[in-house]
Amino acid sequence: MTELEHLLTHAHKAKMVAWIEAHPENFEEMIQLALSDKLPYSWRSAWLLWDCMEPNDPRVSKYAIELTEAIKGKADNQVRELFKILQMIYIDGEAEGKLFDIAVEYWTKINKKPAVRLNAFKVILKIVEKNPELYDELSFLVEEHYLEDLSPGVKHSINKMIKTLKLT
Repeated sequence: MTELEHLLTHAHKAKMVAWIEAHPENFEEMIQLALSDKLPYSWRSAWLLWDCMEPNDPRVSKYAIELTEAIKGKADNQVRELFKILQMIYIDGEAEGKLFDIAVEYWTKINKKPAVRLNAFKVILKIVEKNPELYDELSFLVEEHYLEDLSPGVKHSINKMIKTLKLT
């Protein structure tokens, strides 16, 4: 067990963040764990990574395709954290198209946890803002059957986003 892995399972988040700041040489290990299937470290590492990165952090941005591809097949808690990370970095080209498709897939899975679906929706909106030609697809994605099973807080957040877009 590495020192980072030990911290991920035995320390509070503030201590983990402080440790990463004091040991930047372990940032790459944190990314690799976040991409992995090494439970419980993988989702915890993704959870920590979000707090340790800057918007468009080049240390993370260079993994845009890997982060996008890592979403498939992961547990909901790790998927949620990967979507949060991907919201913070600039993505274009092939990675952006793949990310849009994956985010739509997770958004439309009404059996997924509301927090996963909320973060998938945020990714969709980020991509649509950058690519207005996708705007027409949003009307389909905000039909009532996609909103019914959301928790009240998530449903409220989604409805606020929808009203901002003037889709209703």
